[in-house]
Amino acid sequence: MSEPTLQSFRDLAALRGCVAAWRAAGERIVLIPTMGALHDGHLALVAEARRIGRRTVASIFVNPTQFGPNEDFSRYPRDLETDLALLAQAGADAAWTPGMETMYPPGFATRIEVAGLTEGLCGPFRPGHFAGVATVVTKLLNQVRPDVALFGEKDFQQLRVIQQAVADLDLAVEIRGVPTVREPDGLALSSRNRYLSAEERAVAPKLQAVLAEIAAASRNGTPVAGRIAAGRAALEAAGFRVQYLAVCDARTLAAVERVDGPARVIAAAFLGRTRLIDNLAV
Repeated sequence: MSEPTLQSFRDLAALRGCVAAWRAAGERIVLIPTMGALHDGHLALVAEARRIGRRTVASIFVNPTQFGPNEDFSRYPRDLETDLALLAQAGADAAWTPGMETMYPPGFATRIEVAGLTEGLCGPFRPGHFAGVATVVTKLLNQVRPDVALFGEKDFQQLRVIQQAVADLDLAVEIRGVPTVREPDGLALSSRNRYLSAEERAVAPKLQAVLAEIAAASRNGTPVAGRIAAGRAALEAAGFRVQYLAVCDARTLAAVERVDGPARVIAAAFLGRTRLIDNLAV
């Protein structure tokens, strides 16, 4: 059997023609939306896509509307040639790499906002971020029209926002979360990890370690406030600047005082100039 060949598209009509042919052949299509700077976490999504579907499409688009004015859009890592090579090696069937003129043409005036789920956690620190995410993902889903779209659970709030938007808008796609891929020392893989200095990289796994301690201590129904305070203190002592650290209901993302159902311990913290996020199931 020959090795799969990656097709790369920048023209929407050409992409839709390819996808329409797959669909006419009865093939199940899986989309993986990305902003590029691919790593093993993204390649795990490709592997899962190949397991559950016949055709895999990965999109690569650094979306400006989900970056705040003081965030890292201009320096966000971009290496399309390497990304395409990695997708080909992983066995993806197509890469969708639209330009800005396709995603946000002149006169573009629509924004999708999801209330409730966006009001806590990252929401207050990144105003407009989730509207940018919901809008661009909705466009990608309409462009590719997959049966399933995969998202990493590391961005758990993003995953929940997208699931809510898809449900509310009656989009005919299944949104699935895929477990976070980690380095051997526990650090969640992220395109932004490359910003860490050697000294910061050595400290970074402390974030996951603190989350694991809180998750383990919260499973017996004990109050979480003391554990959260201790975890925040431990992170700050290690050099993190904590934005938030909370135990939340896994469906609503509302903070809980005790765990009596599916929950997540979720955090965002700066280490130097690099913002790290992570979460663990309780």
